[in-house]
Amino acid sequence: MKKKQLSIVIFVTILLLSLVFPASTFEAAETEVMTANMHEKRVMQLTQYQLPEDTLKRFGYDSGLDFEYPDAVRGIYLTGHSAGGSRFETLLNLVDSTELNAMVIDIKDDYGYLTYKVDDSSPYADISRNFIKDPRKVLETLEEKGIYPIARIVVFKDTILAEKRPDLSFTENGNVWANNKGDSFVSPFQKEVWEYNVGIAKMAAELGFKEIQFDYVRFPEGFEKRDKELGYDLGEYKDLELDDVKKRVEAVTDFVKYAKEELDFYDVDVSVDIFGYAATIEETPGIGQNFSKISENVDVISSMIYPSHWTSYFGIAVPDMEPYRLVSEYAKVENEVLGKLENKPTSRPWIQDFEAPWLYSGATKQYGKAEVEAQIRALNEHNINEFLLWNAGNTYTENVDFTPLN
Repeated sequence: MKKKQLSIVIFVTILLLSLVFPASTFEAAETEVMTANMHEKRVMQLTQYQLPEDTLKRFGYDSGLDFEYPDAVRGIYLTGHSAGGSRFETLLNLVDSTELNAMVIDIKDDYGYLTYKVDDSSPYADISRNFIKDPRKVLETLEEKGIYPIARIVVFKDTILAEKRPDLSFTENGNVWANNKGDSFVSPFQKEVWEYNVGIAKMAAELGFKEIQFDYVRFPEGFEKRDKELGYDLGEYKDLELDDVKKRVEAVTDFVKYAKEELDFYDVDVSVDIFGYAATIEETPGIGQNFSKISENVDVISSMIYPSHWTSYFGIAVPDMEPYRLVSEYAKVENEVLGKLENKPTSRPWIQDFEAPWLYSGATKQYGKAEVEAQIRALNEHNINEFLLWNAGNTYTENVDFTPLN
């Protein structure tokens, strides 16, 4: 994977450069960096050694924590409340006592809140909440246990920012539009929204997370059915000679490219969550996700392939009833699509560890040890050895055998 942090090399370089170059050279570079960068911690990192940014970029950011990429990431999802509350110990023990080895932790959640408190001078102070009282301590605990830390950042589903800045959102009859669940979105066409979210990603990297996972990298579901009814600004995409579908794909793909480039300094992997069905079509008509284009610009692609989220697909009448078959059929398609890419990312799908009662009028299909293991086995049989378990309440099935087949 990526290079390890080269702290010793940086130290030696600093000593050599301090002997060769006059202090004024570095002072000028320091001033330029300080005026251009909004992130105080990053400024300190760049300037405390009086080195220009382009020199430091050769080595990458050093958070002071050391994490090794596992043989294959096998992880679980944690909300900010779980990571900062009493459930953390239970989930820590689950990972520590099994073949699991990673945690995906909410840093910016589904509503738009930052899950830990920042200084009042921060541009994110108004959205920060004290869900995780000491995120650095959480990361130090994961370092001690050898658990790989992934920061989840929900991007374009952001009710908080949408209501605060309607000009960055979608409006209907003068009001911020919300879907039938009450969630509002901000627009992928707006580069100010890109910067806002990547700024949070940089802070997560500075805390010590080794991977940034972007979720909801898309327009609202069914957008193609309401795009003519909603008010929104296309920004720089307005005059592109592309149809509406292609413009949406361009905006979403451009955001991913931008995020990857901006995070290069921090020596973190970048991953994106994407709808599983996006791999089965050229591009999604409403939400702007092109599986291949997004995959070409990330280190990890995480398809959400929960059997419950598919309608009749792959010739399977009720996919939720047949988790092994659904995942197996999906894996064939994904392998074919990724196999055509010159620089294909690591595949790390999200799999289901929850029930879907909304699908049934009678008894609901239960998901337990057999169902979770069936999904993992299906992935392994198609040489996909990484996965993440999703349960919104962070209650995971016990006694599952997570041992890889390969």
